[in-house]
Amino acid sequence: MGFDERFGLLTDRLGDAPDSDDPALVLAMPIVVRIEKRDPPGRQATLVAAARAAVLLCLDEQADADGPWGDAVAAWCGARIRKISRRARGAHWTAAQDVPGVTVAEGDGFARAIVPGPVGDVDRRIDRLQIGGTELEGPLEPPGVVGEAPVVLWVNPGLDMTLGKLAAQVGHGSMLAARLFDVSDARRWWEDGCPLAVAEPSEEQWADLLARDGSDTVAVRDAGFTEVAPGSVTVIAERRRETDTPGREDGR
Repeated sequence: MGFDERFGLLTDRLGDAPDSDDPALVLAMPIVVRIEKRDPPGRQATLVAAARAAVLLCLDEQADADGPWGDAVAAWCGARIRKISRRARGAHWTAAQDVPGVTVAEGDGFARAIVPGPVGDVDRRIDRLQIGGTELEGPLEPPGVVGEAPVVLWVNPGLDMTLGKLAAQVGHGSMLAARLFDVSDARRWWEDGCPLAVAEPSEEQWADLLARDGSDTVAVRDAGFTEVAPGSVTVIAERRRETDTPGREDGR
């Protein structure tokens, strides 16, 4: 299994299978964001890091069918896509780096996507982490300040979502954004580190993005288990062409 097959997981069969009847066997990807108490990061950078980490894990060579993450990533991509956001600082953040996954640094923001698995069998170094009640300061980028990113994840301006909810939603958006590329362009995007921006549009721009769903945009529709009503569009991923974005360094 090479890049083409990993790309196919995000474009051909994403979210087809139903959840297990056993709640403990429901599959989810933990997203751990680094939030130090004395010097917390900005909200914008943290969300971009979370979004990039999610898609980079899915496209990582270790997610090949014969790789160490292959079975877990394929099973999760085939089921209903779930992510659970968590917060870590200090020694807990350091410990999280030893759990299989991909870490992304974006400015002062850090996030680690953990290889997905059953919610009832999460590594204890991750399971002990929580994010409830955690918020970060700073606005999202306005429409005119998204730079040259080839993908923009537009956050619904009419929904009030917590940091944890948003981190999961932009992670969904980065994965769905793969559908906006052909395989050769997607490979280049991946080789560059899946650069993207997270921004908040005006109400008028949001309506335009919704109207374009399925052409150069793709919408994240939430199942409604937390914070928002079922079927709510939380994020719209847009592919922006004719950009020249340099690659970025990431670690596993």
